[in-house]
Amino acid sequence: MKSFIARTLYNQRVESVLVHDDEDLQLNESIIIQTHKGLELAKVKSIPQLCEEEGENFYVRKAVQEDFDAYGEVSLLNKKVRPQVVRIIAQHRLAMNIVSTEYSLDQSKLCITYVSDDRVDFRELLKDLSSTIKTRIELRQVGARDKAKVVGGIGTCGQETCCSRYKTKFDVISINMAKNQGLSLNTQKLSGQCGKLMCCLKCEDEQYKEYKELFPKQNSIINYKGQPYKVVGLNVIQKVIKLDNRSEVLFVTLDDIETHGGPAS
Repeated sequence: MKSFIARTLYNQRVESVLVHDDEDLQLNESIIIQTHKGLELAKVKSIPQLCEEEGENFYVRKAVQEDFDAYGEVSLLNKKVRPQVVRIIAQHRLAMNIVSTEYSLDQSKLCITYVSDDRVDFRELLKDLSSTIKTRIELRQVGARDKAKVVGGIGTCGQETCCSRYKTKFDVISINMAKNQGLSLNTQKLSGQCGKLMCCLKCEDEQYKEYKELFPKQNSIINYKGQPYKVVGLNVIQKVIKLDNRSEVLFVTLDDIETHGGPAS
């Protein structure tokens, strides 16, 4: 089996999709995929690569004109059904914030995605929705990061958010990653529009760990030009080390340390 990245036409979600080895897919080709939401129209966004056989999204076939016609109908239905869903939820007085309402391409299923701070007992709601809308209903609770992925947006870097642009699964992000990269530990500045720590903190974390192995340890004592200094700061990108011996502060390069420095005696 191989896997590739596809972007759905509706809501522009990026998904990892499994496909058999013998399928020939081209970038930006329109295809039909099977997800937990049912059949969806999507575009190929990466070349298929060999992978382990696991996942919930599968390639079905290449798209034809009838699929685009069906997509047009479904897009209108999605907009039409949302106010109905919101109204019925309000009648049941449930604390649910609707993220999306999406019919499958064949209209056999309606997937309602929502966020809530609490676990919701929606058994009665589901009965009401099914009898009113008259199709199979799936209610799926998601977190703040999943909502941000669906809604999309622009990050502080000026680029499309990582989650909506290319991420198919979320990594565990910790404040230690920011600390490792020498960033200000201001969680407000380090948080994305989802309110969680930004996914991009993971992107360069391993490189920083690798590069830091070349530097003296923070707060260690080294000998530089015959004098003991304490390492009080590191700039891994610029390869600059801040030294302090209480009488003077120096900014030296990693090359300077290798030429004139060494462990304190």
